[in-house]
Amino acid sequence: MSSPIAGDSTSTPIHMLVVLHGMWGNPSNLAEMRRVMEERRCQPTSQKGPGGEQLRVFIPDTNKDEATYDGLDWGGERVAEEILDEVERLRKEGMKVTRFSVTGYSLGGLVARYLVGVLHQRGFFASITPVNFNTVATPHIGLPRYPTKMSSLFRFLGPKIMSRTGEQFFLVDKWSKNGRPILEVLADPNRLFYQALCLFQTVRIYANAVNDVTVPYPSAAIEQDDIFINHVQDKVEIEYDEEYHPVVKSYRVPPSAPPPPKTTFLSAQWFQEKSPLPRLPPPLQFSFPYNIVAYALTPVLLPLLLGLIIARLSLESRKSRTRIKLLETDASSTQRLIHIIGHLEREVEEAVVDMFDGGEPSDLSSEPTLSAGSSRMASPELQDNPTEPTKAEHPMERRVPLLLSETQQKIVVWLNNLPNLKKELVFIEPVRNAHAIIISRDVKRFPAHRMGEGVLRHWADHFIA
Repeated sequence: MSSPIAGDSTSTPIHMLVVLHGMWGNPSNLAEMRRVMEERRCQPTSQKGPGGEQLRVFIPDTNKDEATYDGLDWGGERVAEEILDEVERLRKEGMKVTRFSVTGYSLGGLVARYLVGVLHQRGFFASITPVNFNTVATPHIGLPRYPTKMSSLFRFLGPKIMSRTGEQFFLVDKWSKNGRPILEVLADPNRLFYQALCLFQTVRIYANAVNDVTVPYPSAAIEQDDIFINHVQDKVEIEYDEEYHPVVKSYRVPPSAPPPPKTTFLSAQWFQEKSPLPRLPPPLQFSFPYNIVAYALTPVLLPLLLGLIIARLSLESRKSRTRIKLLETDASSTQRLIHIIGHLEREVEEAVVDMFDGGEPSDLSSEPTLSAGSSRMASPELQDNPTEPTKAEHPMERRVPLLLSETQQKIVVWLNNLPNLKKELVFIEPVRNAHAIIISRDVKRFPAHRMGEGVLRHWADHFIA
């Protein structure tokens, strides 16, 4: 940590923790995260930083709700400005930010990865020490594709009804001049975004191993295979961390599992295995006897609800594209980092193209050799780390194929080479979608979201002051 500048010797040192919400989100989604962190780490008796820093939680609110359609790059720009304003506000009140951490949930994790590149380019870390970089249920490699019709449908609709952010989620954007998607640029070891991540003392990511319909395990955990997708059939053995349930302490996949016996049609076992009536979406969930009416009207209500959702998304996407055009043409925004970094990216790429006649150099240190064994969680270093979940070899033939593009495979390899990377798996079941539960996003409306509190306590207790 750099020494205080003249006139700041009496300033109160501050460790700023920035917490970022996800797509369609707003600061209220992070209420439980703030509460848990402040209760455990922001009290007068809480551990201070090496320079006596007090922890302060800061939740930006400029990139919320419909603004999340505008892309993680414009989101990162907005948040960067808000952070710099907050640092200045604290300075005027006699406080000096000397340590910095950031935690991003879902899309917020991608915004955070862009954000730290912006701050790094502005020299923010020349006098402020980067400490903790955390993500929770973040689609680091975008939204992966499975060989299902539903996955194909989402891949078709997503970029169209979610504006710039949707294009970035599915890696169909052309962020650099030569067509590289922004997620590839963020993961490239030769770019300042990756280099900014390397400055942090620890990089810890939390991923739902199962039941995350929004951000599947491979993207949140930065893996090339979804080894948990058949966890029931494969008889995966889970050992929970007793103090931080549902965080996984260790897991084991048996090397072979006998196929389940066939059930006789219309037998008692057949009826037991049949799922009950599917739960309705939250807006259609009512208590008895209104739930019976809701089920009876499902053939009418469900298409109507889906139609309204798609119409709303399409409308917000259209508004977002209009905002982006205005941002891109606004003379006052021409020197924002989205343009400066994009310009540097294009200059480098053009130089490479000129040198190699359009082909990427084969001797770049950042160019990985793609292999199934290159994943960070399978590396010998992490196998020796007692904090990492242990696992057994998983037979490839039992896995559901994951259709990752070459770009996504490259991103996996690059990100798994980050120094100080730690992965924490979370196993929440039985639930339909664990994406909101992992951060206890709305415990007032959905009491089941309290199941994720152990994850928040783990995050707070493993936070480096």
